[in-house]
Formats: sequence, C-alpha cells, structure tokens
Amino acid sequence: MRITLTDAGKRFNRDWIFRHFNYQFNSSHAYAITGPNGSGKSTLLQFIAGALMPSEGSLSCHDGEGRPLEDMYRHLSIVAPYLETIEEMTAREFLDFHHQFKPLLPGLSPDQILSRTGLGGAAGKQIRYFSSGMKQRLKLAQAIFSNTEILLMDEPTTNLDAPGTALYHELVQEFAVNRMVIVSSNDPQEYSFCKNRIEMSSLKG
Repeated sequence: MRITLTDAGKRFNRDWIFRHFNYQFNSSHAYAITGPNGSGKSTLLQFIAGALMPSEGSLSCHDGEGRPLEDMYRHLSIVAPYLETIEEMTAREFLDFHHQFKPLLPGLSPDQILSRTGLGGAAGKQIRYFSSGMKQRLKLAQAIFSNTEILLMDEPTTNLDAPGTALYHELVQEFAVNRMVIVSSNDPQEYSFCKNRIEMSSLKG
C-alpha cells in the first residue's frame, strides 16, 4: 500500500494550512504528524484520509502491486476525538454494526475485542453511560481491530488514563506492525514508536 502526495496543498479562505507538500507513505511504516495546537495536523490527516479535497496538487493511493485504488476509504480506519460513537447502542452492538461496513481482524469476535480493550464487563452497556476514557477505548478498538491496511490516529490517547495509554501502545505493537500507521499529535508519548516525523511548520510553503 502506498499513498503519494504530489505538490499538495490545502487552504481555508486565504489561509494556507500546507503547500507544495510532496511525500510518500508506505506500508509497514509509522509516521507522526507533529506541531502545536492549530497548526493543521488534523487537517492534514483528514486530507490523507480523503475526507478533504486538495486546494492544489494531488493525492493518490496504490495497492501492493502498484495499481491505483479509487476506493481508498475501504482500506483505512481512523480514530479521532471528533468522531462520535452511537450512544444508543451497546458496545457489542456498535462493533457488530461497524463490522457490516468493514471486516474485523480475522479470528476475533466483538466480545473478544472488547475483552482485549478492557471493556468486556461493559459489552452490554449502552455507550451513553460510558466514561470518556471508556469511549476512547471503544474508538481505538473500532479502528485498530478493523482489517485495514492503513490506520490513522488523531490524538489517540485523548481522555485515557495511564493504564489506557499503556493499552494503546500494546495494541499498536501487537496489531499494527505490518500496517501503514499515521499519528497526528503534539504529545511525543503518542507517537514515540514513529520513526518518520512530519513537522507542520515546515509545510507552509
């Protein structure tokens, strides 16, 4: 899997978030998008996900054989603070519903996934009654346990306590090694495993 940005840029009104960005993201590599609050990290991540159209340049995605992919969204999963869960569902129902759109990693049931993320005892509980940390664990479960080649994570330890943060690193180490991982964060603890770093201040053009 390969994502290529060619002379890419994004602006809102007259303000450029990034410009003239040329970069290639590859499978089995981890990347960090860093910078202070308001620098455009989330914008770049959403751009990579295909949720935002370029203001200039282009973004392309190719599979392992070099063939272009028009349905990149099928090959990626994302976790972010601004993505909501379905509050009326139980945790089990939520993963079952998600499974209808994107397959889960083979050999793992929703109950096994919830147990692995420390939510086994809350599998039948409506999400509206979850704490913010429990909701974040569920969001991580939805993204990391989806059978996708690309994993995008925006501030992935938001609302997590120390055990939750440790769990995040365990899940990445165990289930994301052979995937393309892109983390948007200004917290080094969240992207410590990423060998490739992209600093937003260098992308203003």
